[in-house]
Amino acid sequence: MGSRKKQMADAIKEEKKHIAFAKLNNCPTSPRKMRLVADLVRGQKAEMALNILRFNPKEASRRLEKLVLSAIANWQAKNEDASIEDAELYVKEIRVDGGAMLKRLRPAPQGRAHRIRKRSNHVTVVIGANNNTQA
Repeated sequence: MGSRKKQMADAIKEEKKHIAFAKLNNCPTSPRKMRLVADLVRGQKAEMALNILRFNPKEASRRLEKLVLSAIANWQAKNEDASIEDAELYVKEIRVDGGAMLKRLRPAPQGRAHRIRKRSNHVTVVIGANNNTQA
């Protein structure tokens, strides 16, 4: 490997050390309902996001809370020597994409049938640390 290529690879590796992510696939909640909760915590500090999710009555918030905790744990596994309090972790990015759809039929009057679409979603949470506090 050339020296420039190695320097670039080391720079990318160092940059990726400040972020961690967690994914939740095929969550049996519609993406629209999950996005309502995801919009509440996007860009918030990690502690604030956990408090918002903990006291939100929606069912989607329980799943997002576990996902944010998982992303924080992933960040801690990458940065064993750093402390979470000093890093000032925040929700850098949160994406809710549509997942697989179960299609069911419900009987309707006069021999007809209506299609029921049971939606699911994929959620990706990216936790970042403020780079200016790390030395």
